[in-house]
Formats: sequence, C-alpha cells, structure tokens
Amino acid sequence: MRDDMTIRREQPTDHAQIAALHDDAFPRVEGAARSVESSLVDELRGDGDVIDELTFVAELDGVVVGHVMCSTATLGESPSVGLGPIAVTPELQRQGIGAALMASVIASAEQRGDAVIVLLGDPAYYAHFGFVPAGELGIGCPGPWDPAHFQAKTLRAWRPEQAGPFRYAPAFERLDA
Repeated sequence: MRDDMTIRREQPTDHAQIAALHDDAFPRVEGAARSVESSLVDELRGDGDVIDELTFVAELDGVVVGHVMCSTATLGESPSVGLGPIAVTPELQRQGIGAALMASVIASAEQRGDAVIVLLGDPAYYAHFGFVPAGELGIGCPGPWDPAHFQAKTLRAWRPEQAGPFRYAPAFERLDA
C-alpha cells in the first residue's frame, strides 16, 4: 500500500467522485452515459443493500482513487456478503490500491463474523486473496457465468453446511433485465 494513501469507509460526500471513478475504470455500453458498475453502485445504495461496514474508498491527496462496495446477499436461507464492484483509477492500477481495499474488506468481514465473501471476477487476481471457485465450496452460482469467475473466500465463521445457492442483492438481477 502506498504511504500517502488512506483507506476509509465511504461517505455520502464521496458519491460523485465514486461515480466518476467507476465510469473511468469500466467501459460503457455504446451510447450509455455511465458504466454498468456506476449505475449498479447507485441502485445498491437506493435499495438500501450496501453493507456500510464493508464499503471503502482509497483516498490520495483528498481524491477518491479506489472504491469497493459490498452488499447484502443470501446463501441458502442465511445472510451473506456480495463483493463488487471494485474500481481503481486506471492510471493508478497495479500499485496496491485494489489490494489494500480487498484487505480492508476481508479484515472487516472477519471482525463482523461473516462466514464468506462472494464475488464475480478474474480468478488469477482474486486467488491472491484466498478466493476459490465458489462451486468447490458447494456455493451455487446465481447466473450464467463461467464457474471459474464466480468465487468465494471463506472466513473463520464458515462451516461447510452453510453451502447452498447464492443470490446477490436485487440490483444485480436487474442488470440482466
């Protein structure tokens, strides 16, 4: 992690910078004013599904340069954590900002007593944080994604009998609509 960077919880005053960050970090569908990820962040907030204790920004010289959001999900009949989206300013990627955000989420989820964190992403990147294909843990994929990209990281509170079908917050389901 950079010495001049701060990781802290997202605040309402960060929302405009976070939207711009996601729009810069992710491609837009042709003709769209915003990235899907930026719109997803707004919808998760609007639905009240953001887990505030697991949603962080990376700040450098007073500017938000990284963001990770976690939202409520279900695993079987139990509450769970869905991670994403996560973004870093494109010109600052590969400098440890994303890793610092991930470390903050994982440590905070451990402190909260969460059992597992689930995400959709690059297996080569997320393996560094202990994520494995969720199917290997008996966690059922909620969408038509490559099983290698649907991943989970178990935490101390995990018990194998907690496995089952996973479901993201409703805003994720509306992405496909």
